[in-house]
Amino acid sequence: MPETFILIPGRTSKQGCGISEGKFRENYQSEINTLQVAPEDMERLGLANGDHVRLTCEFGQIEVAVTTAKGDELPPGLLFIAYGDLSSQLMGGDTHGSGMPTSKGMDVELEIVGK
Repeated sequence: MPETFILIPGRTSKQGCGISEGKFRENYQSEINTLQVAPEDMERLGLANGDHVRLTCEFGQIEVAVTTAKGDELPPGLLFIAYGDLSSQLMGGDTHGSGMPTSKGMDVELEIVGK
């Protein structure tokens, strides 16, 4: 049964380092294709690093591998993914004149699809 979370896409330092090597290299790709989940949520949902989930919101749907967020970086109920192809599929097209779609605090439904 899907559960509701808040997704916060953003940039990471590892992503920044990876881009200097190239967007199609492993360091960059692994960063933009992995969803970080709070340790408490990982345990409660029975998820392990590398499991796959489906995120659905009003603008789209993606499937992505999960990893446990470090320490207390992410509180329960919040998810984080680095900006990239996957996160863009969940953003609407309205930029409110800023040139960047709203991407913070998106309500998403999370469903486990593969262990």
